[in-house]
Amino acid sequence: MRRVATLFSALTLATLSWTAGTTAHAAAHAVTSAPSHPAPSAQGTSVATEEQRAAVRFWTAERLRTARDVTTLPAARTAKLADPAPAAGERVAVPPLPGPTAPVSAPSPRATSPTAWTGGGLISTTAGKVFFQNASGGTFACSATVANSDNKSVVLTAGHCTVDAATGTGYRNWVFIPGYNNGNRPYGTFAARRLFWDAQYVSTRGNANWDYAFAVMNTLNGRTLADTVGAQGIAFNSQTGRHVHSFGYGGSAAEGNGERLNHCEGNEFADAGRPGSTMWGIDCVQTGGSSGGGFLADFSGGAGYLIGNISVSAGTNEYHPTLGNAALGLYQQAGAV
Repeated sequence: MRRVATLFSALTLATLSWTAGTTAHAAAHAVTSAPSHPAPSAQGTSVATEEQRAAVRFWTAERLRTARDVTTLPAARTAKLADPAPAAGERVAVPPLPGPTAPVSAPSPRATSPTAWTGGGLISTTAGKVFFQNASGGTFACSATVANSDNKSVVLTAGHCTVDAATGTGYRNWVFIPGYNNGNRPYGTFAARRLFWDAQYVSTRGNANWDYAFAVMNTLNGRTLADTVGAQGIAFNSQTGRHVHSFGYGGSAAEGNGERLNHCEGNEFADAGRPGSTMWGIDCVQTGGSSGGGFLADFSGGAGYLIGNISVSAGTNEYHPTLGNAALGLYQQAGAV
């Protein structure tokens, strides 16, 4: 089993106190017709073309195998939540974009603990693994999900999978492998050309309320990411307290050592354990490597609406930051490049 890296050591964060039948035209219209929310707190990094090519070459089978799984932020050790994210705003929803035909199996038993995803559908092509390298040269693995966007090239992941909150330094050799399974890359390896995170995540030295990020992926063989694998919907300022599903590549033996897509589900509840938290969670927790994996509402037949990403774990619970106006602005900026 690969080693599991905690963000507080290996990533130098020790000081941290939304139908699959929708047409592409309709989906694109939904994105551009959404109200504009500037993202003054957006930060990120651009990746030169040659660096993108080098990133794909860098991730050999051996490096994929030995990359350390990034642990979800332990709730007791996250930065003080003194500045909660806005709790209200206009609801904006962008529908899923169909991808390759992926057989949908009969619903599996309710996953109250991490369970191998065998249901097929859009999630089997749009969920994937992220691999990156930090400033010290360490190699790490997280999870991410393709989100429908104007440029058809955006994935949602965690802030702590894109930037070192202690230094504000973005990670490098950042790639996304959709549909990753036991080392296989069925749709290829997509390199990031831009990474976007919320400046408040860095300025608060890792406030988990802001622990979301968007990566803009380069094309592969002349095709965008969403044209290759489809995309999940995404929702902002959405209703909370619903039945939701989460997906990630947890690194424990019970989860397949990070080599398969796993699934949790449950009814959302507010994170009442920490003052100032605006996060929501479920009574199921995925382990290291699941960080950044998608939380989806209105999930059916493998498709749904992203409402957050796996960020914080506490006991048997896992939590996601809410996607509000700041996240909407960041997403719109990512979708426009």
